[in-house]
Amino acid sequence: MTREAIPFAVPDVGTFARALGRALDLRSASNADPPGHVELLNLLARAAGHRSYQGLRTAGRMPRAAPSPDTVTAAPALTPAARKALTQFDAQGRLTRWPHKFSVQRLAMWVLWTHFDTRRIYTEREVNEILKRWNTWGDHVTLRRELIDHRLLARKSDYSEYRKLPVRPDDETRWLLRAWRERTRAAN
Repeated sequence: MTREAIPFAVPDVGTFARALGRALDLRSASNADPPGHVELLNLLARAAGHRSYQGLRTAGRMPRAAPSPDTVTAAPALTPAARKALTQFDAQGRLTRWPHKFSVQRLAMWVLWTHFDTRRIYTEREVNEILKRWNTWGDHVTLRRELIDHRLLARKSDYSEYRKLPVRPDDETRWLLRAWRERTRAAN
């Protein structure tokens, strides 16, 4: 039997390891037996960002095209909600529309949260100016309220001071922020 050499490279081994670990954890929760040969190949391929092992094999044979500026060079572990959240932003990184799904709204708020400084106290006018600059659909009031509801910003009861809360994003959010920054950098 002849063996075929298949190139296998991942852009970030840490992201790959976390995705593979999560997939193995999910699998072990429903099945006590270790994965078989083919299933393990598929798990490795999915953690590297391919749909299946067959997709990995095909990608290894095809010449790579130069990435277009519209292509998102995101971590392979982006969830469907994170991929959808990324589509809510234009190439300059501005929010273009309000997402319908709560999970996508939550992720979009994290992107806006990055435009605030933790060490600074803001007035309502300053918060509004930042939000106006980073959205194109024109409803900074909703965005301000949502940032507070998602516990990313805090305000005094008299609305005189706003602060960015020092919260830590989860893995899904960090991957989205990374993809958003890469796409914004590529466009500028």
